[in-house]
Amino acid sequence: MKQLTIESKFSVCQLAELEADERDLVERAMRATERSYVPYSSFHVGAAALLADGSVVEGSNQENASYPAAMCAERTALFYANSSRPDVPVVKLAVAAQTGGRFVDDPVTPCGICRQVMLETEQRAGRPLRILMAGARQIYVCNGVANLLPLSFGAENMGL
Repeated sequence: MKQLTIESKFSVCQLAELEADERDLVERAMRATERSYVPYSSFHVGAAALLADGSVVEGSNQENASYPAAMCAERTALFYANSSRPDVPVVKLAVAAQTGGRFVDDPVTPCGICRQVMLETEQRAGRPLRILMAGARQIYVCNGVANLLPLSFGAENMGL
């Protein structure tokens, strides 16, 4: 039996080390946490998507007593960007979270469903999506969803 190793590449940095547009994107994701509707988990997540034309779309998580009906911040932002501006690719996505009145220390990473949506968003754009995951202590940055979702499932797996 052959064994394979899969690697994911991330950069770890501080907010001040990012370029101005990425600092702004992270700060907008942080502010978006304030618009979360989270009466059950009290876990506020915000996302901000930078489009190729320089515009930014924000989203926040929205809970429901029927948990499967809830929506993560990343999907809220990406679905809004893709539905309102279908011809303008999303090039960067920042995510931040807070609970108990303060931002989480370590970066919050997207759930599996959000990673799949990011993959499709990236495939629509035809180029890697840069993802910034912010925590109070540090920020993880990765180029391309393959770093978040190795062995992903996409249109090519369905023969399309």
